[in-house]
Amino acid sequence: RNMLIVPMPLHWTRLVKRRFNQSAHLAEALARETGLPHRPDVLIRPRATPSLGGMGHDHRFQTMAGAITLREGQRRRIAGRPVLIVDDVMTSGASLSAAAETLVTHGAAEVSILVLARAGRAT
Repeated sequence: RNMLIVPMPLHWTRLVKRRFNQSAHLAEALARETGLPHRPDVLIRPRATPSLGGMGHDHRFQTMAGAITLREGQRRRIAGRPVLIVDDVMTSGASLSAAAETLVTHGAAEVSILVLARAGRAT
């Protein structure tokens, strides 16, 4: 298969604060182990969004609407290809949903998601 691995992007201000994108490191390691191509520059987060922690489900999805886009010139890389989005943690799925919607809108054949952990509600 010609699946393309892409990490969940961080806004540049969050990247400066954290000093690394953990999803990018996971995606790179997965690409190295599988031999699948890895493109860390396909998706971007041009709009800074507040931390989604503490927001309700619907508010998270509203906040993420349009927050993740395709980097200019990357459409040809994803057109007709399956794409795997790699992220560290999924809580509501709002960020992953925004990323997947962007990829499908711009021509990805299919979008799969791989996360290291799933955050749940405290019991």
